[in-house]
Amino acid sequence: MANQKDLDFTYTTIDEIFRLSMGETGDYSGAKYDGDFSMTLEEAQKAKHKFIADSLHIKKGSKVLDMACGWAPFTRYITDERGAVSIGLTLSQGQAEACQKNGYNVLVKDCRQVKPNDFGVFDAIVCIGGLEHFCSVEEWKAGKQEQVYRDFFQTIYDLLPVGGRFYMQTMVFSKNMIDFEELDVNADKGSTAYIMALMVKQFPGSWLPYGPEMVINCALPGFKLISKSSGRLDYIETIGQWRKKFRKFHLKKYLLYLSLIPRYFTDKEFRHLVAVFRVSPNKVCFEKEVMDHFRLVFEKV
Repeated sequence: MANQKDLDFTYTTIDEIFRLSMGETGDYSGAKYDGDFSMTLEEAQKAKHKFIADSLHIKKGSKVLDMACGWAPFTRYITDERGAVSIGLTLSQGQAEACQKNGYNVLVKDCRQVKPNDFGVFDAIVCIGGLEHFCSVEEWKAGKQEQVYRDFFQTIYDLLPVGGRFYMQTMVFSKNMIDFEELDVNADKGSTAYIMALMVKQFPGSWLPYGPEMVINCALPGFKLISKSSGRLDYIETIGQWRKKFRKFHLKKYLLYLSLIPRYFTDKEFRHLVAVFRVSPNKVCFEKEVMDHFRLVFEKV
């Protein structure tokens, strides 16, 4: 699994740049356009939040665990719009501090290690994008990927009553995924081998599930699948809108970009990491169908 150092690079390092671009509680996960790309990014993110809250029957007084909560956009929605009570968890110190500053109950804690005696049980649980970080390349190579997911679903099982629902949104490898041995950061810049190598560097400590079926099977027998839908095309649009926002001029943000220049020239690994500002590995992988993206709703049986 990605550790706190890994996630602090991916999220804390870009924290201030992100919030200057996307807002204090901006959403760093795929929105829900459902083919209507005339929607603004903010409208599509709110549509996603409504879909999740409706699917999980979240209402006034519902106690919700927001796993891998990011900058707390879903927590904001369910507390402001539904009157729910939310606890958010993240491994990024930067994210937690930003959320706390904005008045949200967000803690630095590994959501895979939560037990009922920590916070009690919940009416509903969400994990938007967290699963992508739960299995490392090393764990996958050691044949432990499915066990990692089964252990996680056991954690969820213990935190919900019978009939309680869990929403998961995750990227997965799709039909055009290549063998790991082909990944090469020195390959042709337009190749899947290069793009996937950048992905590994962008998200250290993380390896995706092979299709939604792997996740669904690992949820058995404690959960039944309520709904499944692909958000691949929605995520392509989401990333395109993000990149516009990241490039929009803001003096403080561009000064932060400039502050990275010395490291760019002295650190080869950092050059690979900031390559994502020129090309989005995620977007290319979705376009090439190397990756897909799924919204999954489960119910405890």
